[in-house]
Amino acid sequence: MTTPRRVLSGMRPTGALHLGNYHGALRNWIELQYEYDCYFFVADYHALTTGYEDTSDLEANSWRIVIDWLAAGVNPSVATLFIQSKVPEHAELHLLLSMITPLGWLERVPSYKDQQEQLKEKDLATYGFLGYPLLQSADILLYRPMYIPVGEDQVAHVEITREIARRFNFIYGREADFEAKAERAVKNLGAKKAALYRDLRRAYQERGEEHSLGEARALLEGNSRLTLADKERLLGYLEGTGRTILPEPEALLTATPKVSGLDGRKMSKSYGNTIGLREDPDAVAAKLRTMQTDPARMRRTDPGDPEKCPVWDLHKLYSTEETRRWVDEGCRSAGIGCIECKKPLIDRVVEDVTAMRQRGREFEENPDLVRGIIAEGCEKARAVAGQTLDDVKQAMGLGYR
Repeated sequence: MTTPRRVLSGMRPTGALHLGNYHGALRNWIELQYEYDCYFFVADYHALTTGYEDTSDLEANSWRIVIDWLAAGVNPSVATLFIQSKVPEHAELHLLLSMITPLGWLERVPSYKDQQEQLKEKDLATYGFLGYPLLQSADILLYRPMYIPVGEDQVAHVEITREIARRFNFIYGREADFEAKAERAVKNLGAKKAALYRDLRRAYQERGEEHSLGEARALLEGNSRLTLADKERLLGYLEGTGRTILPEPEALLTATPKVSGLDGRKMSKSYGNTIGLREDPDAVAAKLRTMQTDPARMRRTDPGDPEKCPVWDLHKLYSTEETRRWVDEGCRSAGIGCIECKKPLIDRVVEDVTAMRQRGREFEENPDLVRGIIAEGCEKARAVAGQTLDDVKQAMGLGYR
């Protein structure tokens, strides 16, 4: 299938975002939105997989995360923003895919046992928790994206999505009259191009000439006489498979810089060591002043090692090369103290947080604008999702007329 240059990603609405979320994902979204057709969604169904017992803050958190995105620089003029539960096709595709997904595939997802271990205080013996990787796959496949931006620790989620798409296509992609429909589609190419397509198909299937596959794909891609369904059939006919209904997305590996929290561990709400994306600037400055540093620097005169200092990780994200050189030399020689080291960092972080706080306030004061952005995004998302779901139901024999 011809896959659009589309990227999809989402976040669970579990509270206000922090600088770890910004550097780990949002900055990348902001760059991708000008290169691809981007769909970003609030994964409120996913918030229920581990937090189903208390949903009192779910709606407020969903709107808060949208404002955080907008404040950070996600542009609704070029990216599509929507809320998962407002696009019911997510739930329906999840149900349909659950009919063909082996239980063992879900149980072997690495994060399944990891989260059970980490969240022992919660009752996670639910289908929703077991099935969340499948819901995630439905979220992805519904938009037939080219790429899913992930860090290395999330590649397994993209891989199970690829496996589910492959299984679905294997079961339902071969229509009963596939060859006959494919041959009719070949004739629609016109005599000259039909002959070329047949030559290229033989060259690929009989002699394994990879360049012939590429040439044939280009021939189909540029042909306006074919319907989308016929293009898909001819691609499958070319490769010796059936029709690809759900294309397999690729993992777009993104750099995930280390963002240390106030206590030196990874910045995370569960550790209570975060700096909020739109936190009060005075509170941000106070937090950074007391942030943990290299434990070897017990006194001002003790030399330190920036690589062992959590503050250095933030300098890598915020400070200029000149400032980083000054910090590195000053720390190792004890030429500067930890308070001096933090001063330029505090200025930069406060500047960024203040700017996002001001942009966020503008959206908070205009909730109708935010709701309008989401309503428009949901409408666009439903149009794309509805087409995919129609194709899936048709393939499964559910396309009643």
